[in-house]
This record gives sequence, C-alpha cells and structure tokens, in this order.
Amino acid sequence: MCVIEISPVVETRRLVLRAPRLQDAPRLAALANDIDVARMTLRMPYPYAVTDAEGFIDSIQGQDPRRGATFLIDHEDLGPVGVIGLFEDGDPAPETGYWIGRPFWGRGFATEALEGALVWAGRHWRRRAMVAGHFTDNPASGRVLEKAGFLYTGEVRRSFSRARNAETDIRRMVWLA
Repeated sequence: MCVIEISPVVETRRLVLRAPRLQDAPRLAALANDIDVARMTLRMPYPYAVTDAEGFIDSIQGQDPRRGATFLIDHEDLGPVGVIGLFEDGDPAPETGYWIGRPFWGRGFATEALEGALVWAGRHWRRRAMVAGHFTDNPASGRVLEKAGFLYTGEVRRSFSRARNAETDIRRMVWLA
C-alpha cells in the first residue's frame, strides 16, 4: 500500500526537508537571486524576486502528492539553504532536481538532502528508480548525483533554461534502488 503524506517531513543528520511556507519566501528569494544559482536550473527566472518565491510556494502547495513532492532544505543551525523536488515529468521514472544557495555550496547539503529524499521516495512512493540531469557545465551537480548513487545513462538532452534564456545540454542520470 502506498501511503502519501500531504506535508511530508524528512530528517537527515543535519537537515530537515519540509514544505516551504510563505514566510520562507524572503529567504528563498535572497538565495535564488544569484545568477550562478538560477542559471543551473531549468525553471528558475533571474532576477528572482520575493514575488517569484511566493508564486513558487503557491504553485507547489497545489501539487498532487502522488506525483510530486517539493521540500525546502532547512539546516538545523543555518536555516533554509535550498530546495529539492521529486516529480513526474514524462519520463518512465520520476525526476529529481535541487538547488543550494551559494553561501552553502561545498558543504555536502545537496548530497545529504538528495539521499534523504530518495529514502523518502522509496518508502512512501514505493519508487525504485529516479532520473535526474545536470547541465554539462555544472560537473559539481554531477558529483552530487554520483555520490547519491546515480549513474550516467549516456543520454544528453537539450532543454531551455529560463535564467540563461537559452537551450542547454543536460547529461541524464538514473538511480535504481
């Protein structure tokens, strides 16, 4: 039986993955309003204002919990440091995507959040496979995915990045439980 939580909370060693709230919007906007963060995502605009964060939070509150889950990555001492999402997007397996604010790069938060989200997806969605991708000019994201157990598929897709306002190559990866 698949049990779906409406507002799931995932705890890892240093992080809590939880639903973003409207009061998180100013912090999310401050972290996301960085071209080097936004340009490594498909959907995030740049510049990124508080109204963008509020719209993002409103949109995910309407997510079907059987098809998607979006978490704020909240550090026990530092507060919100980024976002991670799991969603069905036309591929045979659900996809994951994430971003971390620049002040928190290189601390292992993305890997820790991803590993926690994968455990949650396995237990609560009964998912045994997940896909992801990273821009070819973002090898650090590829290392995060590899550390969490993702493998390269050999596929490269061109997709439109909103912040770049351009088509960009994405290296596709897969995770199998």
